[in-house]
Amino acid sequence: MSSSSSDLSPIAEALADAAAAKSMHYFRTPLDIITKADESPVTLADRAAETAMREILAARAPADGIYGEEHGPERLDAGRIWVLDPIDGTRSFITGSPLWGTLIGVLQGGRVALGMIDMPVLKERWIGVAGRGATRDGQPVRVSGCTEVAKARIVTTSPDIFAPADWSAFDRLSRQCAMRRFGGDCYGYAQLAGGTIDLVVETGLQPYDYLGPAGLIEAAGGVVTDWQGQPLGLKSDGRVIAAATPELHRQAMAILSA
Repeated sequence: MSSSSSDLSPIAEALADAAAAKSMHYFRTPLDIITKADESPVTLADRAAETAMREILAARAPADGIYGEEHGPERLDAGRIWVLDPIDGTRSFITGSPLWGTLIGVLQGGRVALGMIDMPVLKERWIGVAGRGATRDGQPVRVSGCTEVAKARIVTTSPDIFAPADWSAFDRLSRQCAMRRFGGDCYGYAQLAGGTIDLVVETGLQPYDYLGPAGLIEAAGGVVTDWQGQPLGLKSDGRVIAAATPELHRQAMAILSA
């Protein structure tokens, strides 16, 4: 196993290419939609894309672990774990919206060494590598310098993802921000990494939803934790706060917990 997270970028790119080839084949075509146990929709495209990704990992990193949305965990005791979400934003996908993406996170030593958000329809690929910064299509990106909630632009996917108490906390925070927006699924995290959004706050997420974005945002200079300020990992509770600066993160976390 290579110790350099930068060496993982070619594998991550290959995974994203394979997932995009499968998902774009199905995009805006009639699909059989299945409701999973957690009541989220899954399609043939999700499963085909993750299968293609796993085949690449079996060939190029057979000793590594995998934590995927569609086909379950493998070798979670491995020193390196690939966290895969072949189509984040399945509802966007099945309704023909372009704002869905493929998420890839790589855990090494319990920390995210690489994070990717690939947007096949938009043809944007966002990659963050720990210690090496973040890029969009090869061009460097960085979070904004926003340090005040009153000046912040905040986004979340939908009010529907929140339990009542969590929604009350989000509503309290977001109404103190300069602007709040809904929708976009994983693209909100990419926007934060690129400096056009300052805060993303969500709940009810799974590791494959947040670890790829976390790696990207941290590499771009931002801060990502759970609502208690703890680092994200495979056992986090699914409540995520991502902020452009430590100052903004502290203010937002205090308002959420008020």
